[in-house]
Amino acid sequence: MIQCKDCELCEIGSDGRRSFKCDPFLNIKEPECIAKWQLIRLDMLVASYQGMMKWYGKLAPMQDKLIQFMQREINELDETENWKLDVDEDDEEEIL
Repeated sequence: MIQCKDCELCEIGSDGRRSFKCDPFLNIKEPECIAKWQLIRLDMLVASYQGMMKWYGKLAPMQDKLIQFMQREINELDETENWKLDVDEDDEEEIL
């Protein structure tokens, strides 16, 4: 099995970063290359998921504040529309 660093489809940049030109549907050298390619893609998927979770963590406090504000506004609207029901507290005590 050849190593990725020895393959002509792998390029190593000056900063040590590797870029792979291999495509599992076109130019795979060995069967192990597919497993490596899957691991690389899985690592990229996990990295993007972690980035998304960081953003969700930053947005969570703002989302909580927004929901509390909306609940307060809805409660205030409900209180202002109580006059339409014509239910007084004194009338409720007499009924009981």
